[in-house]
Amino acid sequence: MKKTFFASDFHLGADARLTSAERERQMVRWLDMVAPDAEAVYLVGDLFEFWFEYKTVIPKGFSRLFGKLAELRDGGLPIFAFTGNHDLWMFGYFEQEFGIPVFKKPIQREIHGKTFFIGHGDGLGPNDKGYKRMKKVFVHPLSQWLFGWFHPDLGTRLANFSSQKSRAATPPAERDWLGPEREWLLQYCHRKISQGIEPDYFIFGHRHLPVDWRLENGRSRYLNLGDWMYHNSYAVFDGADTEIRFFEKDGSVVSNWRL
Repeated sequence: MKKTFFASDFHLGADARLTSAERERQMVRWLDMVAPDAEAVYLVGDLFEFWFEYKTVIPKGFSRLFGKLAELRDGGLPIFAFTGNHDLWMFGYFEQEFGIPVFKKPIQREIHGKTFFIGHGDGLGPNDKGYKRMKKVFVHPLSQWLFGWFHPDLGTRLANFSSQKSRAATPPAERDWLGPEREWLLQYCHRKISQGIEPDYFIFGHRHLPVDWRLENGRSRYLNLGDWMYHNSYAVFDGADTEIRFFEKDGSVVSNWRL
């Protein structure tokens, strides 16, 4: 049976464990590896550190990734993308250039009898009220129109500076597992279950931490895809089960049931 692959938080354009250029090449190698066995690939947000689609300009770089996406789509492989908090401003380029649908909100999909609730994860769950207010400003058409008048060089520099400041301000302790009572995406999953939404898998990114957590209803699992800045983690569904794996790197998963 063909497999379904999920990955998120590549943050191309920002250096981390590897430079952005090295990570882009690594992503292309991963796509080459999974493509022969793939029924579909889901890129679940924050593909870029910053992305804004001007009417006649696209950001410089990423040519290897774009070439690979075009090649895979021309070969018939379904690819789906999601916006994240770093690349909110996708306005149609992926659909028009590659035939890749882009989702701005979580979706629910049935794949071979299993139900998946898929989204990037930003702005979900309790707390983080400051970001939720800021996101409303970022996605407002007037804000996007005004930003579009910045020269691309200036707009990109401002956005990258803001991203770096935000990441540097994150306390190191919050990058680790916070426990079931403080993990906001885990709390969001429990709230959805209380509302009668009980998929087999909640698939999120954004947290930058690989997680595979059995939820209290005994059926659903919360999987966080981690990231490619440090973990190189992704998830694969083989038709029977979904698990998190690591590409060209050893890694570990936060779990309450897998030994």
